[in-house]
Amino acid sequence: MEKNPLEPRPLPPSLRANRVPVGSPLYNDMVEFMYDEAELFDTLRLRDWIAMVAKDIEYTVPLRHTRATRDQDKSVVRTVQHMYDDYRSIMLRVMRVMDTRSAWGEDPPSRTKHMVSNIRVYRTDKEDEFKVHSYLLMTRNRFDHDKFDLIPCERHDVIRKTESGYQLARREVIIDQAVLGTPNLGIFL
Repeated sequence: MEKNPLEPRPLPPSLRANRVPVGSPLYNDMVEFMYDEAELFDTLRLRDWIAMVAKDIEYTVPLRHTRATRDQDKSVVRTVQHMYDDYRSIMLRVMRVMDTRSAWGEDPPSRTKHMVSNIRVYRTDKEDEFKVHSYLLMTRNRFDHDKFDLIPCERHDVIRKTESGYQLARREVIIDQAVLGTPNLGIFL
């Protein structure tokens, strides 16, 4: 059977037997990676974040559907995406926000807080790659509004160890909301 070209690469499995213990040096490295990345997003240091991104990254945000309990395996539709980026399109997004005036939806920029929790780390078949599962609760405030958006989601990442440090090699963000509670996704999750 031919692969659907709109379907992203599958993520490695989260096998309990491959779980990295909480508090181990490797686990702590992953937590620091996630916290550092959140700070870079929230302080608009997107060029510094690019240095943490692998050249072969696949960054996806599939569509969420509301399904009955018996059909939960169909609640994430990976052939329809809010975002489907590779390294080049991520670079374009960053350059557009940082170097042009055409990103009017993010000028002035959103004020965000990426709160990462429930981090679980798994070894994969590749010695230098680790799957990291986390929850993300992001707040987003725009302009002078007295209200802010909440974006709850879970992230499935592949983080690769390289000679220059860890890099994000794959990210799938599954937003809890079937209908987005924010006006656009001109931000990174």
